Amino acid sequence: MTSSLRKQSVTAQDVARRAGVSRAVVSRALSNNGSISSEARERVLRAAEELGYQVNFLAQGLNRRRSHLIGVIVSRIGDPFRSSLLDGLLSEIQRRGFQALVAEIRSEADLAETLRRFTQFRVSGVIVTSGKPPEALVNECVQQQIPVVGINRQPDSPYVDYVCSDNAAGAVLAAEQLYRAGCRRFGWLNNQDSTWAGRMRGEAFRLALVDLGIDTERDLLPLLAPEEGYDGGLQAAAGQVPQVPSSLGVFCANAQLALGFLDGMKQRGRQAPEDFQLIGFDNTPQTAQYSYQLSTLHQDVAEIARQALTCLLERASDPQRPSRTTWVKVVLIHRRTSPSIL
Repeated sequence: MTSSLRKQSVTAQDVARRAGVSRAVVSRALSNNGSISSEARERVLRAAEELGYQVNFLAQGLNRRRSHLIGVIVSRIGDPFRSSLLDGLLSEIQRRGFQALVAEIRSEADLAETLRRFTQFRVSGVIVTSGKPPEALVNECVQQQIPVVGINRQPDSPYVDYVCSDNAAGAVLAAEQLYRAGCRRFGWLNNQDSTWAGRMRGEAFRLALVDLGIDTERDLLPLLAPEEGYDGGLQAAAGQVPQVPSSLGVFCANAQLALGFLDGMKQRGRQAPEDFQLIGFDNTPQTAQYSYQLSTLHQDVAEIARQALTCLLERASDPQRPSRTTWVKVVLIHRRTSPSIL
């Protein structure tokens, strides 16, 4: 029998026998749950190590109707911001003593299937960073007392908590910065299949300009990217160069669109901030690179992750409480494309 097979065949009862304790004491020692003396815990841990015993957390979860798993639903994991958000969530999930079960989706149908699969795994909670979960499946999670948290999702489901960057406040910061920097014509760049967060940023930007006395019917130029991401921004620049006055200030729904737009304008001989100004959203590592130096809104990924896990644990203890939305502060990072005005 190989070493790995021997480890698989070792049971908690074997550990109990080696440590000279009951099976219940082994369970309490390995789960850090329940009253047990430090001496007994040490004997159990030593016996488990000697035997090569591995705790089967999934089996534990099936026995007590919960696993140590938290399901995380993502899409377009190659996007730098989504990747950094996932990294933050994984770190926080592990810090809280859980393990992540990550699934990447490509459609709403994928989301529904993934959410159903998570319930079969008896996860301790689900974090949705992409798409809108079907109401029937959310209700199924609620009935099974599996808390669900949406990140940067539209807060429209009862018994689901939401953690969102303060998109509206960020848009106000962008509008005020561009206005103070001398811009009197404005652009809003988004892709045609925008997320809820992107649409919210655009509407808040428009309202902030109105508050600054800007005639948005005349002086706010919609810049629609034909697709999302860097390529969308690149293509948006190609169609807009003739319409770009020197006083134009552009706000972008996200960093990748902004970087694509910036490169597209460079290809056509237009530089920021000399020929126009530009502010993005996300503050991904690439935005700070020397060739870009993009002014942008910073989303606090670590705080978003912390709040998401807090919401999951609080709802687990009170499944019927009203839905709650937590707004996480964003900060404007001044760089070359729209420098700070003193």
